[in-house]
Amino acid sequence: MSGLPLIGSDAPWSGGSFSATVTCVLAPNPSPMTLDGTNTWLVGAPGGALVVIDPGPDDDAHLRAIVDAAQGRVAQILLTHGHPDHAEGARRLHEMTGAAVRALDPEHVFGGEGLDAGDVIAAGDDEIHVIATPGHTSDCLSFHLPRDGALLTGDTVLGRGTTVVAWPDGHLGDYLDSLAALRARAEVSQSRAILPGHGPVLADPVGVLDAYLAHRRARLDQVRAAVAAGARTPDDVVDAVYDDIPDAVRWAALLSTRAQLAYLEGPD
Repeated sequence: MSGLPLIGSDAPWSGGSFSATVTCVLAPNPSPMTLDGTNTWLVGAPGGALVVIDPGPDDDAHLRAIVDAAQGRVAQILLTHGHPDHAEGARRLHEMTGAAVRALDPEHVFGGEGLDAGDVIAAGDDEIHVIATPGHTSDCLSFHLPRDGALLTGDTVLGRGTTVVAWPDGHLGDYLDSLAALRARAEVSQSRAILPGHGPVLADPVGVLDAYLAHRRARLDQVRAAVAAGARTPDDVVDAVYDDIPDAVRWAALLSTRAQLAYLEGPD
């Protein structure tokens, strides 16, 4: 789920290969919130076992495209979080392939174990390191792919625009901590790319995460100013701060605004 334009190319995104071991199969669910559609990531060396991350919607053509791209080699299915545009097709893909679905939220686990921060998942000779990144939702995970120098971020960082903090499940304090943790991981590991849940691949992960953190600080300053000027309700704040957004994403701005107000009122 996206927000206002911040970073990333405006050029259409259609998925494809990031490296010899990482490929994006783009789901056919474009919208103002999902951008070009949901990015389903396949991780693993050609000819070996593959891990599918975020199967996307329960769309038969998309799920068959995943199976075709994997050539029958799906070993595990991982979820960055449980929102339907990322997770709805997971059970059906599990039935099609026999691969376990693993997630932080037990509600979305099928046929195997859940996921926790610090887990390391094998994808052939590659490794996928699990990072807890709550904030957009409470169950958000990101994945570090050391061999490819990439951070796979789901909705925590998008390829275009910014994400919504889906209050009350999502919390701004958690989200800021998650961005800081991803930035530290990107710097220490010298990561070279962010593979988002929607939109194009981003270079310069440290720079992107610095921009995300700066954007959130600027938004908080705008919310403080709106309240000081007399805004009394979330709708008032949205009118003052998000005055250029399309009506189709106003509901998302309201969620983020409620998260911002809760953050300013006290501990998240």
